[in-house]
Amino acid sequence: MKKVKFQLRAGDPYIQLIQLLKAANLVFNGAEAQHVVVEGLVVRNGEVELRKRAKIVPGDRIVFQDTEVEVVAAEE
Repeated sequence: MKKVKFQLRAGDPYIQLIQLLKAANLVFNGAEAQHVVVEGLVVRNGEVELRKRAKIVPGDRIVFQDTEVEVVAAEE
């Protein structure tokens, strides 16, 4: 499994799940991001996440297909 770290922007306490999928280049566009979430293909911290706009915070781990994304806080 490919592991990636995604750093939030300075001042952002979270990122919405569909935005994360796009920003991490796991999907091509927002429509695809929404589709994969609704279909139950995205796992957050070991559980299927069905909320498209779930607030993903530092420490969360998102798994989609063969990639695990670890979300980390912005460096100050």
